[in-house]
Amino acid sequence: MKTLLRPALLLFVLLSLVTGLAYPLLVTGVAKVAFPQQSAGSLVYEKGQLLGSRLIGQNFTDPAHFWGRPSATAPQPYNGVASGGSNLGPLNPALVEGVKARKQALLAADPTNPLAIPVELVTASGSGLDPHLSVAAATYQIDRVARARHLSSGTVAALVKDHTEGRQWGFLGEPRVNVLALNLALDQLTATP
Repeated sequence: MKTLLRPALLLFVLLSLVTGLAYPLLVTGVAKVAFPQQSAGSLVYEKGQLLGSRLIGQNFTDPAHFWGRPSATAPQPYNGVASGGSNLGPLNPALVEGVKARKQALLAADPTNPLAIPVELVTASGSGLDPHLSVAAATYQIDRVARARHLSSGTVAALVKDHTEGRQWGFLGEPRVNVLALNLALDQLTATP
């Protein structure tokens, strides 16, 4: 029995060191060298203050900012620790009520908007942390943001266009707008010197 136990324990310790320590350190080191911004969480700083991450949605509620996709994380929205969807099916009354409430909030914030409300502005994503909006969802909000900031709709539309990211690698997904980057650009545009 001892002849079997000793090699098994030695192999256990050796594999634990290789797969639990050496390999993660190697991969982390390569990531920090090859992709320094992404491996650090794509964090956005301004004047030494952390403003957020380009990879995690934020809870913008001010009419002068673009609002991101709703978050289904709990106990607070956009909680990276609790990433996940609501798991509410299309016939679930809680989902229907949530969509109605979000639609009413959008209509109350911009009652004269003639555009159809994009579905992503009233439904949460699978992760509950989406940092991006479709161009249609950003376009829907242009007039509200322009009025709140005393800017022309054309100026805000140009900013949306400037912050529209193309498809990943040119063929995956759809063009999208990073909400944090767009709102930071808006803040810089209207900041008082």
